[in-house]
Amino acid sequence: MTKSYSVCVVGAGRWGKNHIRTLAELGTLGGIVESNFKELNALKLTYPGIQYFSELKTALSHGFDGFTVATPAETHFEIAKQIIESGTHLLVEKPLSLNREDAVILQELSLKKNVNLMVGHVLLFHPAIQKIKEVLISGKLGKLQYLYSNRLNLGAVRTEENILWSFAPHDISLFQYLIGDFPISIDSFGGAF
Repeated sequence: MTKSYSVCVVGAGRWGKNHIRTLAELGTLGGIVESNFKELNALKLTYPGIQYFSELKTALSHGFDGFTVATPAETHFEIAKQIIESGTHLLVEKPLSLNREDAVILQELSLKKNVNLMVGHVLLFHPAIQKIKEVLISGKLGKLQYLYSNRLNLGAVRTEENILWSFAPHDISLFQYLIGDFPISIDSFGGAF
């Protein structure tokens, strides 16, 4: 018999709702943490039979197998740190943190606590990307010479993070996956509008 996993989603905003829906479809949604009571009450109607919390501290004591964090980027470090310190596995929506130092702290803490720490990179699991990887490995296209990407859409305007933090991690992780190595260099050009 296969073990049934229970995952708690922290944050029920735009991306949090995606995690909630997906985990519910997989039968692994165990709880939701959301500080907006109106939103929390609406979710109770859609997803009955799971646990609801207005504070992370309370959810941490309920023995979930894992957490996903889909809150504003400036809160990721503190929330992820609390979850890792509790010894629970987690996925954090990108960016993991707003600076390198905090990301390193989270990585080191996850190793110390033997906790799986993952950053959300949904593109890596898209069937088209899987097919591209398969074609590259087969050698049908010959030797790969270079990769490049362009992000030409403004997307959601944010004050806490810039385009490099918001979109570039997708492209960089995708390139790493496709070539099986780290990039030699990355150039980024942007403008203020």
